[in-house]
Amino acid sequence: MSVLLQIEILHLYISPAHNFVGHHGKEPGENPALEVDGISCVAGKGLEGDRYFDFKENYKGQITFFESEVYESLCRDLDVHNVPPSVFRRNVITRGVDLNTLIGKEFEVQGVQFAGVEECSPCYWMDKAFAPGAHAQLKGHGGLRARILTDGALRVDGLGSKP
Repeated sequence: MSVLLQIEILHLYISPAHNFVGHHGKEPGENPALEVDGISCVAGKGLEGDRYFDFKENYKGQITFFESEVYESLCRDLDVHNVPPSVFRRNVITRGVDLNTLIGKEFEVQGVQFAGVEECSPCYWMDKAFAPGAHAQLKGHGGLRARILTDGALRVDGLGSKP
């Protein structure tokens, strides 16, 4: 059964290099998450310009989504007011949908089709990147990993459609 969704895209990010992967026991990297107005989605490969583009066949995190509502809750609960959502290293910051409901479903945003695969499990780095306590609070709310099923582009402030 399909449910009509309204997904607002507030921010889009690509990250050309890793900050946390491969840094266990060391300081995180300092590679920025670059905020862009639009991103190019390539079916089966990922986002052009992102560190996970063509990473490996059928990779489950070709694109990642994160709820602005979770970000705002973290800011409130942890009394953080000067850290942008880019620190979570997710590609698409959304408003208006519980991303966990898309796990195991196909859905469409701005004409691009995706398959929701699993939650983006938060890692211990979140306590350093955002604030102490972020890792624990993000459990079950770390965002969505998805595969890209069709080529297309996403833009900020567009409304998505249905799963």
